[in-house]
This record gives sequence, C-alpha cells and structure tokens, in this order.
Amino acid sequence: MAAIGAPASIIFFTSALAIVPLAKYIGEATEELAAHTNAALGGLLNVTFGNATELIIGFFALRAGLIDVVKASITGSIIGNLLLVLGMAIFFGGLKRERQKFNSTAAKVSVSTLLLVMTALAVPAIFLFTSPGVTPEVVQTVSIIGSVFLLIAYAASLIFSLRTHTHLYIQETAKYEPRWSKGKSLWILFGATVGVAILSEILVGSIVPLVATLGWTQLFIGVIFVAIIGNVAEHTSAITVALRDKMDLSIQIATGSATQIAMFVTPVLVLISLWYTPHMSLVFDTFELACMLFSVFVVNAIIEDGESTWLEGFQLLIAYAIMAVAFFFHP
Repeated sequence: MAAIGAPASIIFFTSALAIVPLAKYIGEATEELAAHTNAALGGLLNVTFGNATELIIGFFALRAGLIDVVKASITGSIIGNLLLVLGMAIFFGGLKRERQKFNSTAAKVSVSTLLLVMTALAVPAIFLFTSPGVTPEVVQTVSIIGSVFLLIAYAASLIFSLRTHTHLYIQETAKYEPRWSKGKSLWILFGATVGVAILSEILVGSIVPLVATLGWTQLFIGVIFVAIIGNVAEHTSAITVALRDKMDLSIQIATGSATQIAMFVTPVLVLISLWYTPHMSLVFDTFELACMLFSVFVVNAIIEDGESTWLEGFQLLIAYAIMAVAFFFHP
C-alpha cells in the first residue's frame, strides 16, 4: 500500500486489522499443539507463543528505533489486560449473576508476582532520578542485569504454575481433544507467524507518518492501539470464559498475560535491543509506571475476597477510560 501512496492512517489501521486474525491463528495453533503434549510442555508452549505477536511487533519497532512505542505498548498491554480485559470479563460475566466466585489464592499469586515486577521496573527509574549524574552505560547495565533477574523470576513462576502448584491453576475440566493434526498445527503456526512478521513491519513503518498526519503521540499509539492489537486473542478468550461463569480461568488469562508481558516480553526486548541503536532500558516514564502500579493495586483490591460483581468490572473499565484519555493528552 505504501508503494501506491496510501495514507499512513489507512496503512496503519489496515495492517492492524489484518494482524488480528493471524494472532488468533497463532493462539489456536499453539493450543492445538499443546493438546498433543503433556500438561507441562503444553503450558510452556502456551506461555512461549502466547505473546508472539507482541514480541514480533516489538522487534520491528526496536529495529526502527521506536523505543517509546515499544515501552508504551508494554505499558498498554499490562494496564489493558488488568483493567480493560478483566473489566469487560467481570462486567459481562456478572450481568446475569449476583456474583461470580473464583480461587482467590491463585489470583493473589498472580497479582503478587506483578507487584514484584512493578518493583523491578520502578527501581531503574528511581535509580536514574536519584542519580542525575549517572552515565547511560550504567543505566543500561542496570537494565540488563534487571532483565536477567526478571527472566529468572519468570522461570520460577513457570515451575510454580506448571509443576509444583498446578492444582491452583487447572480446573477440573474434560481433557481438550485436538481438532488439528500436529503437522497442520505446525504449518498454521508457521504461516501465521510469518504473516504477522510481514504486517508488523508494515505497521511499524507507518507509525512515524501517522504521528505527523494525525498529531497523535507515539505514547498514545503504543499504549492504546499497538497494545490492543497484540492482545486481541486473550481479550476474546477472557470474556468468553467469564460469560460461562469460569472466572478462575478468565482471571488467569488476564493476569497471566500481563505477567508474561512484564516478566518475559519486556526483558527479552531489552536484551534484543543490544543489537540495535538506540538500546532499550528498563527505565519507563513516571506516568507509565504510575498507571501500571495503580492498575495492579486496583485489581488486587478487587480479587481480595474471591468474588466479583458487574459493578467492579464497570469500575475497572472506567479506570481504563480515564487513563486512555490521560495518555491521549499526555505530551
């Protein structure tokens, strides 16, 4: 489309819409492959490829030097999963029910993990703020070490959820029977991933012209649009299972996706950025950090009692809307 002179807005939104079904195919193919394996390996496949779209978009944005877009998409994915996705799930799931109940222990583990990650993300920013004379090299070193520790913590959380405390995360349901063969699943996963890679490069290439055309900031584009594009599959799944009154699974999807973004996608992108200029650090904007922290605290307050109502979901959606407006006007 760029070759025929299409406006940047058309290129951006067309590419974004085209990525959505491909991201869904990546999720479905991963689920089918997981069904052909044992529970532990299946879970590992899901957490590895579950964020493939975010990683691919982040990779091309890093290569284009759009560090602000990458960090904004990470911020948007975390607050989007915690406020928008979980809010919609709780709201729609609770409309026809007085209340919905779930395992508060598992939910609290996920949120406490997110609090740990928020601490890890806040420390580099506090370090830079309290050490104005520090060199960029030192900041990058702190970011690299912090990223390694985040990946170690992520590995430990996988062992906890997939090996030692599986009973907290898996409900008593019938074993899922795969619809596709292993070979078909692999080919679809490969084709969808290649498609997302091609479209991501086009999408990222249209961001700078889009900023110039519409006057939107890279922060707003990353937090709202890029983040939602990469998480559509999780959004749909969380709401669908909430409508079936399976709030345990819905909360696992929403908080689990946010955790994976923070503990896996973020440090991986920091390490990948070492091959490009400029490098990406773990230092996030103060406003971005504040929004992520508030999102975690709000969700923690809601899941504390092990039950939810539609009003709590509505309150999460209002919180997301307020943040979205603030990001739109943020310079």
